[in-house]
Amino acid sequence: MKTFLFIICLAFSSVAFAQENNDVKAPSKKVSIYNPKANARADIDAAVAKANKAGKHVFIQVGGNWCVWCIAFHKLVDATPELKDYLNSNYETVLVNYSPENKNADVMASLGYPGRFGYPVFVILDGNGKVLHIQNSAYLEEGKGHSVKEVMGFLKGWTAAAVKPENNK
Repeated sequence: MKTFLFIICLAFSSVAFAQENNDVKAPSKKVSIYNPKANARADIDAAVAKANKAGKHVFIQVGGNWCVWCIAFHKLVDATPELKDYLNSNYETVLVNYSPENKNADVMASLGYPGRFGYPVFVILDGNGKVLHIQNSAYLEEGKGHSVKEVMGFLKGWTAAAVKPENNK
């Protein structure tokens, strides 16, 4: 009986904790931001070709529909015109799925195993497809979520113009 009561108390305290700390909630309905059936290699190659022609870099967001932080980041960008416009003006963007349905193992290996930092994780490629940077998104948080200021600072620091030697003298 004591064991049963302990389990019940533990369950209620877990529910109470989850309700108190629900700043980033699991989606109540199925979210389809990432496509597990997408050909990530083809998507990246197309983005690299476009970036090369436009003098941009490629911003890859690796995550999955199962990841509340991935969804929260995506919603933050969509809801913040400053971020959305800057990202679209300076990068070609690719969403790469990582989930039980499709772990994109070959792509993850070619990107330097970015998932080691958790999800979402961001990878910056140059216009030739070379990995320039892998960003742990936790460092872009402030308080209880991703910070517009931190994300913008990160994006500004990895544009094609920002990494040109002549712009850093």
